[in-house]
Amino acid sequence: MQNLEWFDSLNKPYLSPPDWVFMPVWTILYAMIILSLFLFLKGGLYKGKRLPFFFFIVQILLNFSWSPVFFGLQNIFAAFLIIFLMYIFIILTIITFFKYSKISALLLIPYLIWVSFAAYLNFAYLVLN
Repeated sequence: MQNLEWFDSLNKPYLSPPDWVFMPVWTILYAMIILSLFLFLKGGLYKGKRLPFFFFIVQILLNFSWSPVFFGLQNIFAAFLIIFLMYIFIILTIITFFKYSKISALLLIPYLIWVSFAAYLNFAYLVLN
């Protein structure tokens, strides 16, 4: 599904980390995301939690769609639109989770920071290629 030859042929942004960095970073971030969701859902998904849960689901679906669009479809522009929307929905998730669990909201901050960096990389790939 992922065409790494295509990716390797792209002009790389200046701050592009080595490929080996991504797996451990995403592993840690996904663990934090799951823990955040668990803490948020503790006590159930009652009416007031539906909107924050919706924001969470949207951002995670956007997250899961980015790689197939960037690597599979090789569409850097569409991937940038996805990451931009994901960034917005992560912020909405953090803001709305905070009301129910400060820890669950704070656990998403490193994710937001990494996605900010990923958005920079995505935009740089768009400009350079």
